[in-house]
Amino acid sequence: MRQLRVLIADDNKELASIMKQYLEEQEDMKVIGVAYNGFETLTLIQEFAPDVVILDMVMPYLDGMGVLEKLAEKELSARPKIVILSAFGQDSITRRAVELGADYYLVKPFELETLAQRLRQMVNWDDPSEHVSFHVTQGDEMAREAAVTSILQKIGISPNLKGYRYLTDAILIVSYKPEYSSGVTKILYPEIAKKHSTTPSRVERAIRHAIQVAWTRGNAGYIKQRFGSTPGNDDRRPTNSEFIAFMADRIRLGV
Repeated sequence: MRQLRVLIADDNKELASIMKQYLEEQEDMKVIGVAYNGFETLTLIQEFAPDVVILDMVMPYLDGMGVLEKLAEKELSARPKIVILSAFGQDSITRRAVELGADYYLVKPFELETLAQRLRQMVNWDDPSEHVSFHVTQGDEMAREAAVTSILQKIGISPNLKGYRYLTDAILIVSYKPEYSSGVTKILYPEIAKKHSTTPSRVERAIRHAIQVAWTRGNAGYIKQRFGSTPGNDDRRPTNSEFIAFMADRIRLGV
């Protein structure tokens, strides 16, 4: 069996150790190194040529964005896939990370099972014959939509908001096609806009407004439970991309 060679880059030694232990328990994965700052990350990438790098955005000496910038300058024979780990941030940062070559990101906190699934799926994307497909049944689709609408309404995003329908579509699409979360602006918004005969920019604005409404006037207890964030705290409000990816992961895993 071919093993997926993984490099972990995170200055949180406890989290790095937990990820390393979990991934090494997977028969198809091998952790080839752990780096605790950006410079170590670049050195290990060049030395071991991993298939995938799990890259934390906040690290000493050289942060995750700096690592991506340095990688973009290098001529590597085989560039690794990059999974970004981040807390809630800004859309501009997410877009810049994607421009620099990030393939996927996970919002902290995340499930280790979800991390392992994403690593496998990213490697399979390059080979259509091995692509991980989601076999959708009508019952599964209805169940997922019911789960999405229930959570959105509990959070405080009501159906009368234009962004409610767009968010529902976005979360459902990404729950079946996780790769879309790394192409929200270029792929996801245009697909939703086409469905609703509108523009991608209007989809983006409506979704942003719906999330803002929830974080300013929503169910504080439920949001705290689900996201570890408190309404009214703009610094912890998720971006559109982060909210969609987080929700899609939860819907897919049934949590």
